[in-house]
Amino acid sequence: MNILVNPEEKVWKKAVERPVFKTKQINKIVKPILRKVKRNGDKALIKYAYEFDHVELESLLVPQSEIKAAADELSPELKEAIQKAKANIERFHQAQQSPELIEEVMPGVVCRRKSVAIQRVGLYIPGGTAPLFSTVLMLGVPAKIAGCKEIVLCTPPNVEGKVHPAIIYTADLIGIHKIVKVGGAQAVAAMTFGTDTVPQVDKIFGPGNQFVTAAKQLATKYGVAIDMPAGPSEVLVYADDSTPAEFVAADLLSQAEHGVDSQVVLVTHSQKFAKKVLKEIDLQLEVLPRKDIAAKSLDNSVAIVVKDLQEALDLINFYAPEHLIISVENEEEAVEGIVNAGSIFIGKYTPESVGDYASGTNHTLPTYGYARNYSGVSLDSFVKKITYQKLTPEGIQNIGPTVEVMAENELLHAHKNAVTVRLNSLKKNK
Repeated sequence: MNILVNPEEKVWKKAVERPVFKTKQINKIVKPILRKVKRNGDKALIKYAYEFDHVELESLLVPQSEIKAAADELSPELKEAIQKAKANIERFHQAQQSPELIEEVMPGVVCRRKSVAIQRVGLYIPGGTAPLFSTVLMLGVPAKIAGCKEIVLCTPPNVEGKVHPAIIYTADLIGIHKIVKVGGAQAVAAMTFGTDTVPQVDKIFGPGNQFVTAAKQLATKYGVAIDMPAGPSEVLVYADDSTPAEFVAADLLSQAEHGVDSQVVLVTHSQKFAKKVLKEIDLQLEVLPRKDIAAKSLDNSVAIVVKDLQEALDLINFYAPEHLIISVENEEEAVEGIVNAGSIFIGKYTPESVGDYASGTNHTLPTYGYARNYSGVSLDSFVKKITYQKLTPEGIQNIGPTVEVMAENELLHAHKNAVTVRLNSLKKNK
């Protein structure tokens, strides 16, 4: 992990450049998968399970017997932790519910807006190098609160054809019972087109590798929405020597262990402090079970020394991190200057890990700089906002002339006439 001292703004882009996807090559692999799943359905999914996951499946659905047995395979401590996290996530997402908006904009013209659940949603849960049962909570809880009518969960099986019991237990706890043993781009394809086992959905949620990401983006061409474009996980830590170096190192490594293409960035005002953090990273790295993954991730990573707060804020907003940890003395001033970030963690006792699991905020966040224009997943991600309007005779008389003038000047005379015939009818009936 290199240290850059006071780099000029013109080199920031290269300094914090994220790992580059080879999009063309990835799409060459993914597009045929989508075509084959669309054409062959479950047969293609079983074939790909054998080819990619090295497992022979007789059935794609997790049977009821496995769902019932999952709870017995987990420790009481893990089940209690999942339940506590679920409670916090439910509480925060329930608070995001908004009442129906009703406004009489002028006499006789009433406008309304109401949240309506997306009817069919698909949740993709990675299960490869790490079984992300926490993501089941992050996606399943708001989907249930929103009132989505049909929820399907897709996740890859292990070589024995089993889904990790923590994923099953968490899904069952939330009330998701359609769990499908399918991963990768083929899972996205199944939810996009539908198969005998996997229902076609209206929107797909969930993180994944570069093939899953590419498949999700291709799915949008077939009328299926996705939560957001996303890439590998990332964190930027803005810290000074008011924070112990071991805290900062731990935060950087917690993201580095996600995958070899993850990226971590340290921004600080002191080269001496940056060196202390890097020394601490070396010490902590040695005892990590996933140290090989974290070490490769650190090759994509950098520590940057800046001269003052404003330069730090400019750099952070330029990078637009998925996760941003602010652990400096003047933390509130720093927080107020942030406009581009997926989720912000404030103070030296707020590790990013709490947001990943149990604080209540959602951990499905925009990566790869998309925090400039996307929000993370929330309750709003699972609903549509439908607007309504109703006019009384008084209302059409009040607003009608305005619409007539505007429509006529746009040369849309049928639009004008839809108002005019009503106004004329009211005049006749006076």
